[in-house]
Amino acid sequence: EVTELLTDFWNHISWAGIANEGGIKLKNGKKPEKLLKQIIELTTEKDDIVLDYHLGSGTTAAVAHKMGRQYIGLEQLDYGANDATFRLRNVINGDPSGVSKAVNWKGGNSYTYLELKKYNQTFVEKIEEAKDTKTLLNIWEQMKEKSFLNYNIDVKAQDENIEEFKFLELTQQKELLVELLDKNQIYVNLSSMDDSDFEVTDEEKIITKEFYNIS
Repeated sequence: EVTELLTDFWNHISWAGIANEGGIKLKNGKKPEKLLKQIIELTTEKDDIVLDYHLGSGTTAAVAHKMGRQYIGLEQLDYGANDATFRLRNVINGDPSGVSKAVNWKGGNSYTYLELKKYNQTFVEKIEEAKDTKTLLNIWEQMKEKSFLNYNIDVKAQDENIEEFKFLELTQQKELLVELLDKNQIYVNLSSMDDSDFEVTDEEKIITKEFYNIS
C-alpha cells in the first residue's frame, strides 16, 4: 500500500465525482467520504463515538457507520430527499459508493432516529402553513393560551391593534407572529421534562433519560 506524509494542508483528496455519494444529491453541500475516512482513522478507534453537530447530508455518519464507529449526528434543517436519514438507510442496504470498497463495506447494522420535542416550534410550523388571516388569528388565540411569548410582549396591546394586523400582507402577519414567540422555548428543555404543561409522555421520558444516561 502506498503511503504519504501528511502535512497541515491537505490537497490530495479530490472532490470530483462526489455528487452522488451515499445515493443523495446535495450540490456544493457535501464533503468527500474519503476525507472523513482519513479524519476518523487518525482520531478514533473502532467503537469510538463520532459526533457531528451539523450533520447536513450525513457524510460523517455514513463513513463512521461503514468504519464500525458509533456516531451521533444533529441537524435542524430538513433536506427532504437529501436528508441524512435517507443516506444512512442506503448505507445499511449496502451503499457501494464513497469509501465502501476501501473498507469492504457490505451493509448492515442500524441507527436510531430521534426528534427534539417541539413546543414553540409547533406554532412556528402552524404559522408557516397558514393560508389566510383567519387561520393566523386562530393561531394567535392558541398562542396566548399555550405558547411561550417573548417576556416583553404586551398581549393586551397586541389585541388592541388587531385591526391593523388584519391589513398587513400575509407574509408580514406571519413574520410578526413568529417574532412574538420566545425562541428559547422552541423545543422542550430537559429541565422542563416533568412539567405537566409540556405533556411529555412516559415513553419520551424513558428515551430521554436513556439518551442522556440519567436516572
